[in-house]
Amino acid sequence: MALSPCPILINGDWSVPETAETSAVHNPSTGEVIAKVPMCGADVVDSAVAAATAAFEGWWQTPPVMRVRIMMRYCALLEENFEELAAMIVVEHGKTMTEARGDLRRGIEVAEYACGITDMLKGEVLENVAPGIDCSMVRQPIGVCVGICPYNFPALVPMWMYPMALACGNCFILKPSEKVPLTGIRLIELLEEAGLPPGVFSVVHGGKECVDALLEHPDVAAISFVGSSPVAEYIHKTGTAHGKRVQAAGGAKNFVVVMPDADFGKAVEGLTDAAFGCSGQRCMAGSTAVTVGEASERFIPAIVDSASALKVGPTHLSPEAKLGGVITPQHRDRVSSLIQSAVDEGCDLLVDGRNAQVADYPDGFYLGASVVDKVKPGMTIFQEEVFGPVLNVMRMNDLDEALDLAGKVSFGNGACIYTQSGRLAREFRHRVKAGMIGINVGVPAPLAYFPFSGWDYSFFGDLHLQGRESVMFFTRAKVYTERWFAPGEGDVWHQD
Repeated sequence: MALSPCPILINGDWSVPETAETSAVHNPSTGEVIAKVPMCGADVVDSAVAAATAAFEGWWQTPPVMRVRIMMRYCALLEENFEELAAMIVVEHGKTMTEARGDLRRGIEVAEYACGITDMLKGEVLENVAPGIDCSMVRQPIGVCVGICPYNFPALVPMWMYPMALACGNCFILKPSEKVPLTGIRLIELLEEAGLPPGVFSVVHGGKECVDALLEHPDVAAISFVGSSPVAEYIHKTGTAHGKRVQAAGGAKNFVVVMPDADFGKAVEGLTDAAFGCSGQRCMAGSTAVTVGEASERFIPAIVDSASALKVGPTHLSPEAKLGGVITPQHRDRVSSLIQSAVDEGCDLLVDGRNAQVADYPDGFYLGASVVDKVKPGMTIFQEEVFGPVLNVMRMNDLDEALDLAGKVSFGNGACIYTQSGRLAREFRHRVKAGMIGINVGVPAPLAYFPFSGWDYSFFGDLHLQGRESVMFFTRAKVYTERWFAPGEGDVWHQD
């Protein structure tokens, strides 16, 4: 059966653009093509930006409380359609249902946070900055904002962006990943149902041509991006060169230090989720376990047992499956090649997930969990973000060595430690080079009201996604300085 391409949204109209080129959307668990995505060009982008520009004046003049009421209705619709949306994520991404629900729940929390925008948009006033002169500051929206999203969190990442942008009074253009567009489309259908006016939100699809058109368009004010670090760097460089405000979150190489006094049951449980959850396809994955001293003797056998027990299978059909397919066969092959590079460079492969097969679904893009021991600085698998269900294990003598090791990588998203020592935990969180820290927590991703504060090669820009930093990103300050003359004061009273 022929599949019609996914629609775009411009000025309240869902339609399929006239383009010959499309990209396939797969169910990673089966390899089946479930949708087609049109590869839009500059003409579609021009139309979307024009619609958003025309809608902006009316939208930002809408009182914030009225924008909030739309967002509140939207939150209610998201809850009503929660299971449908989660199932959609499972099918187009390959996550488990539990992971898909978490993806959606974290996104809804951002929309809920945006419902408090009336408080966050309040300005500042100082009377009598000079005799009879008052000064005040207000925050106003910046215009047409763009979100360019990756495949790994089809609900959460877009919702990191557009609820806050809209609540602040901006218009928004979403370019979901061409690999997982279905969830994004459904999310915006519900937003329209909540009462968002036509033109305020647009959806476009495509690859580099579409992205470049968004980055270069003179009427786009801001770009939000999440993806790999090389692309994030390109987005930031290109967008800022064209006068745009840019926040670009990149990849990571997150370290989880396991101390000899750790609760090993909790450490293994936490690392199993951190390294292999979502098949490792997340920038907050705990991809490297650093065992300190004798911790390796207890931790490594236990994590090997835990990884080996993870069942691979079709997550949309089997509740027992903990690992579905990765996003594409090309990505599966890339992860496999990185595992092989570790073996070639002298690592011990304690668990090999490369030959995972599901008899009933031979065309699925499956990888099982892998554990690679004795990884050393400078190895390919140490330097590169694997973005797959692979845990590197490194062995250090003490915490100082572990901290020094964490400083050798260019990324700076997350770092965690498992210990019962408050003193060591404090030293770790104070000294480690990363923006998000976990103490006895494997994935230290913050909730909606804190910034997603990656450092170094994990983030390009000044203001992060989430939290109050997102309010600052999606608005700009305007300062009033006022003086009013008393009757009889000034030249106006002495004119002939």
